[in-house]
Amino acid sequence: MVARKSIKTIGVMTSGGDSPGMNPCIRAVVRTGLANDLRVIGVEDGYEGLIHGRFRTLGARDVGGILQRGGTILQTARSAEFREPHGQREAIRQMSNAEIDALVVIGGDGSLSGAMKLAEQGIPIIGIPGSIDNDIHGTDMCIGVDTALNTIVDGIDKLRDTASSHNRAFLVETMGRESGYLAVQAGIIAGAEMVLIPEEPVIVADVASTIENAYLRGKTHAIVVVAEGAKPSIHELASQIDAMDIGFTMRVTILGHIQRGGKPSAYDRFLATRFGYQAVQFLLNGQANVMVALDGREVVPIPLRTVVSNRKTLSLEYLQMAKTLAQ
Repeated sequence: MVARKSIKTIGVMTSGGDSPGMNPCIRAVVRTGLANDLRVIGVEDGYEGLIHGRFRTLGARDVGGILQRGGTILQTARSAEFREPHGQREAIRQMSNAEIDALVVIGGDGSLSGAMKLAEQGIPIIGIPGSIDNDIHGTDMCIGVDTALNTIVDGIDKLRDTASSHNRAFLVETMGRESGYLAVQAGIIAGAEMVLIPEEPVIVADVASTIENAYLRGKTHAIVVVAEGAKPSIHELASQIDAMDIGFTMRVTILGHIQRGGKPSAYDRFLATRFGYQAVQFLLNGQANVMVALDGREVVPIPLRTVVSNRKTLSLEYLQMAKTLAQ
């Protein structure tokens, strides 16, 4: 437990891959801290900035007008140096020099694992889950997921228009090297004929058969959503299926990093604001080394060690739902 009187200055940082909603979260941390007479310091460039002392004091006006902005005003980066003990020691030294008493870390599983390294060395930490893959243990939802899904579905809807006009089948790649959450959710919401995810490999012949069956049933298009970590990969699928007679002409679209960008949705703005507000409240109440998590309707603290020691798995019920509805 952390005594309230020991917390006078908090740091806030974003780390790893950016996700829509990080800016509203920063804003909530800063303004909640200021409302409780805390000094708030922004750490630029994630753990890399923590090591090199890239700090700036944040006031209420510094976070004005950022609710609607994607990305992160603090910038983000991945740091190989922080993975080493000497990098962690330097980060702690820089925090001590700046009189930062506690640190709020907004990011994914790698970022939270890094935060745990600091917690093990006596730094009070609050983690906030920011990951479009929604693969962080202990929370129903992460910052950025809703916006990314809306971006993907909007893209698929537009591809369907041109696919129907030209009798084409589209292979659409979403992010998700290790988790198929985005792909399977988007597949259900957008009405895809098939979803391919890392958790369940398929064979090329099954994909080709699904596309051909859609053609034989009189469909004017077919959409297959492929998570980037799926096996076989989208390029392997395209090269092999293109040589087959499946009725449709094949096209490939890789959505790429547009899934990370764009203004956060109303849901993500509100979720990020709740998380940022509650992160400061936990510190003020003497709680540290926890992650802010959504459990149903409630925002609750989950021990950081529990979070980084487990990995959230995808319910294959969603994949079965996608298969059932693709008629």
